[in-house]
Amino acid sequence: MTEGNFTDYVKVYVRSGNGGKGSTHLHREKFVEKGGPDGGDGGRGGDIIIRGNKNLWTLINFKFQQHFRAEHGGDGGANRSTGADGNSVYLEVPLGTIVKDALTDEVLFEITEDKEEKIALKGGKGGLGNWHFRTSTNQTPRYAQPGIPGEERELLLELKVLADVGLVGFPNAGKSTLLSVLTSAKPKIADYPFTTLKPNLGIVRYRDFQSFVIADIPGIIEGASQGKGLGHYFLRHIERNSVLLFLVPADSPNIVEEYHILLKELEKYNPELLDKQRLLAISKTDLLDQELQGLIEKELQAASLDLPYLLISSVAQQGITILKDRLWQLLQ
Repeated sequence: MTEGNFTDYVKVYVRSGNGGKGSTHLHREKFVEKGGPDGGDGGRGGDIIIRGNKNLWTLINFKFQQHFRAEHGGDGGANRSTGADGNSVYLEVPLGTIVKDALTDEVLFEITEDKEEKIALKGGKGGLGNWHFRTSTNQTPRYAQPGIPGEERELLLELKVLADVGLVGFPNAGKSTLLSVLTSAKPKIADYPFTTLKPNLGIVRYRDFQSFVIADIPGIIEGASQGKGLGHYFLRHIERNSVLLFLVPADSPNIVEEYHILLKELEKYNPELLDKQRLLAISKTDLLDQELQGLIEKELQAASLDLPYLLISSVAQQGITILKDRLWQLLQ
């Protein structure tokens, strides 16, 4: 998926349908001088329904249409005929979409399963016809209920990427390059920070026709948990990943310190992120000779890190197969 097509945050205006009016019709028939009330009920207004679709990966469709209105219910008719119910409107969203009230920021619900449906707004109930109001003392009521109006509100649709593995690292750590090597994705790659501004997804083909999804998430900077840089814009995507792959370049001044900074930002944002499986990959090792690679390994061993690590090079295709094996083991 190209970065320009990835949309993960949209605001939409939705309105459910009004209920139809009840009928005040009085029965008319030849040779029947005074027919009684036979007004039917109004139909129910259409709902606004959010439905999960496993084939969608982005909210881009809502960039081009932000207003959705369900159909109104039909009015009641003669002979106690009920008005037609209004058609509901279905908004198809990717799995992992959170629906919020735009005014209060309250989380209404979350869509996590394919074909899962949640009613965002209920349609108005149809009014009762005059047939319901007949009594022994009022045998020809000339009134009926109006339909109940539908609801309207603005909704925020927020997508948290559902990927098995999330790439975590500082800007320009080589995440996009690694994604392009592991998968058939074609993210934007350049030698300057913040090349990636939106998450990129790719499918890693593994042995025996198995696969898993990996997400290249925009780079973290110190203070991201407080909203600096891209801040919360990308941190929410990490919450969905089963495994976090930390990527630190081999030319970093202090590999261990850089890893701890990344870990601290995740902990500040959401301490539960530290419960996820983690793996540390030292990238760009093609820049180093064997002696320098040995020094890095000694530095990592001395730091007694609480996670496995390995040295890789996306450009030279070094350690890529081992990386896939490690990730697959963690996912299982």
